[in-house]
Parts: sequence; structure tokens; C-alpha cells
Amino acid sequence: MKKTLCLYFQLHQPYRLRQYRFFDIGKNHDYFDDFANKTIMSRVADRCYVPANRLMLDLIKKYDGAFRIAFSVSGIALEQMEQFAPRALDSFRELAKTGCVEFLAETYSHSLSSLISPKKFRDQTTMHVKAVEKYFGQKPTAFRNTELIYSDTIGEMVSGMGFSTMLTEGARHIMGWKSPNYLYVNALNPKLKLLLRNFRLSDDIAFRFSDKNWGDWPLTAEKYASWIAGTLEKDDILNIFMDYESFGEHQRASSGIFDFLKALPGMVLNHSNLEILTPTQAATKHQPIAPLNVPYAISWADEERDISAWLGNELQKEAFENLYKIENQVRESNDERVQRDVRRLQASDHFYYMCTKFFSDGDVHKYFNPYDTPYEAFINYMNVLSDITLRTTKKKV
Repeated sequence: MKKTLCLYFQLHQPYRLRQYRFFDIGKNHDYFDDFANKTIMSRVADRCYVPANRLMLDLIKKYDGAFRIAFSVSGIALEQMEQFAPRALDSFRELAKTGCVEFLAETYSHSLSSLISPKKFRDQTTMHVKAVEKYFGQKPTAFRNTELIYSDTIGEMVSGMGFSTMLTEGARHIMGWKSPNYLYVNALNPKLKLLLRNFRLSDDIAFRFSDKNWGDWPLTAEKYASWIAGTLEKDDILNIFMDYESFGEHQRASSGIFDFLKALPGMVLNHSNLEILTPTQAATKHQPIAPLNVPYAISWADEERDISAWLGNELQKEAFENLYKIENQVRESNDERVQRDVRRLQASDHFYYMCTKFFSDGDVHKYFNPYDTPYEAFINYMNVLSDITLRTTKKKV
């Protein structure tokens, strides 16, 4: 039986907040920086989404269906594409028509709702599934949570929503001696199959590709394909998961990243025992080897591979708790604009900007960050939440 390479890419851009001062509370309900959001979405579309999708389409045609990929695109990224970069959205629709691209479900707002509110988690997922059906004509059967956040209980909730496959991180502290390069199942509901990210080989592209101080620079498609083949001599599945912005944005075109991507499928498929499948295809083909016990939430972020990038300090925890404290009154307000604004505020990025772990992962945390300090991000966010609270309170009165 052939061994499997699985390629999955995440796409997400938040609605960044404008500078919202204390004196705006109760007077101004315009929270978002339209100029920054348009500028960044347009730039990323030009550097990454459009050229990368053009290349992906060419590769799908060239290899006559033997090259397959998967995306998850957050709902608020889809909104911004439609608003600021419709050409990018059209290019994803074109890929969807090939039958070689799987679109995964996630939370609509790229939120952390799975950590606090089962109802909100379900609502956000349902909303995202409808968006994927609307834009791409697919009903997702595989799920990836925000930032690959996963635990046994989260997986059980995902299975309860009808998904058969879920993606998460092959975190070293969870795996121990086990390999991430096999299919596993949820420890509470074995109906949910788990695909685990191989972080070393994923990060070789996402973070190290253009690093001239890296011992394996330059990374060629031939070298990388040999690593894939070597890994799969004994193992079953190699899951390469990363931000799609790695192509052209994080790793600029001048680094040779597009040439690498163009050559990679051929180099992989030259190995007669290898194939490239989507997550659902891979999970259907292979047999799980064991349950995976994950009692506490993991993610793909930082060295710790936990949730401390978003909820690791008191600023983040206070903002997070205050956001979900107003959940009921926002729903009861029946104000569509308030509900839209709160959806956008749920994006995990707003809590990421409050992270104080810059000593080890500073460059990652600063990318696309509109704030100079975590404290500034906290104050700005809390000012907006105060105004939201006032708006919903007035509605109730």
C-alpha cells in the first residue's frame, strides 16, 4: 500500500481594531481599521493567495488529479476577501471546481470558543460550514480548530457535530515515544480520526526556508522529497500543515519558495510508493493505530505547543472572560451589527497581540501586529468591549 503525504494550509486575517480611546466609549461604534485591513488583505492576496493559487491550479492540471491539497479559510477572512480582494476569492473558487481541493471546517471567527463555550463553538462551526458551502460548494467532513487547538473533550464535541476527521499538532510532550506519522483516534470517541502535524518538516518550509543560517539551507524540492520518502519508509502518513501565507508573504518570492513548490509534487511522485491525498482521503484510507490521550489543550503555537500564546497572562485572561461574559446579552440584543462586531472581536489574534512571551518567539508574535505593546492591545480591546456592553445594555432597557 502506498504511503501518504497530506498538505494542508490555513488562511486567516482578522479585522484589526483602530485606535479606540476611552473617550470614544458610548459615542463611536466604529471599531475596525478599514484602511489597515484592506491594505494587508490586498498585499497578501497579491503576494500569496493569487500567485500561489495559480501555481496550485497548474500543478493539479499537470499531475491529472494526483496532486491534492486542503485549505481552511476562516469566515472573517472570506468576508475580507470578498470585500477587499475578490480576485483572490475567485481563484479559490476555481480550485474548488477541480475536485482535488478539500475545504475544511473551523470556527467562523477563528475563535477560542472551544475553550469556554460549547454553544458558541457549535454556533461558530455551523456558521462556517454554511460559508464553505456558499463559497465553494462543499460540505466539510474534516475539521481543524483555531490554531490546531485540541483536547480529548474538544475532539468529542467535534465528533458530536458530525465530523469524522480532525487535524491537530503532533506535540512532542503529548506524543512521547510515539510518531505523529500515523492515524490516531479521539480518546473519548474513537469515531473521530486524528491527523497529526509533523512540526519539524512543516516548519522547515514555514519558518526556516529562507534562513541562510540554517544548516540545511538552501532547501531544494529534491532534498525535501528525500526527507519525506525517508520518513515514510516505516510510517504511514506525513502531515505537512502551515499558514498559506508562508508562500510569498512570510517567505518572499525572491527566496525561491514558488520554484520550490512548483518542483515538489514531481519530486514526491517520482517515488512510486508515495501519493498525495487530502485529509479526508488519508483518514479514510489508513487504519488508526491507537487512541491519542490529550487531557489538556494543545496547539501548534510556540515552543510550548499549548494555549499560553492566547491565554498565558492576566491581561489575556481578563479580556477573554469579559468577552464571553456578555455572550447572552449580545445574543438577546437581536442587533445584527452588534453580533457582527462581537464575532470579529472573537478572533484569537486579539488575544495573541496581548502575549508577553516575546523573549522566545518575538518575530512570530510581532507579525501583522498593529500594537507596540501587549498592554496597548489590552486597553484598546477593553475599551471596545466596554462600548459593546453599553450598546447591549441600552437595547435591554
